[in-house]
Amino acid sequence: MSNATFWWLLVGAMVALELFTGTFYLLMLAIGMAVAALAAHAGLGLTGQLLLGAVVGSAAVIGWHVKKRQEAKAQSADEQSEVRLDVGETVHVEQWLADGTAQVHYRGAKWDAIHRPGVSPGPGQHRVAELVGNRLLVEKI
Repeated sequence: MSNATFWWLLVGAMVALELFTGTFYLLMLAIGMAVAALAAHAGLGLTGQLLLGAVVGSAAVIGWHVKKRQEAKAQSADEQSEVRLDVGETVHVEQWLADGTAQVHYRGAKWDAIHRPGVSPGPGQHRVAELVGNRLLVEKI
């Protein structure tokens, strides 16, 4: 069996394993193996095939990893911009409960509101200062 055939069989095995596991990184390694197979077709020695396949496969894995991190950061920034949309909005607090929370109507739903620490709560208009988990941190206007 020639080196090229061996590399193509490995490429097929990696693609099949990726389909079975859903690990996209295996496709990146398969790209490196495909490059090694093409290098074998071009007549490059086994050492060159291994080096070329390892460099291309590693670069593909690193490139994919960097791309996924950038997407995660962009998604996080989008989520933060959604949170910033709430900051500064006003809500009306009817009454504060003994545990320091209040039920307020905001965006068509009931939300739990908590007051800023160090400030005595009172009924009336409050401004959303930030979101803390699924609660609104509010301050008196």
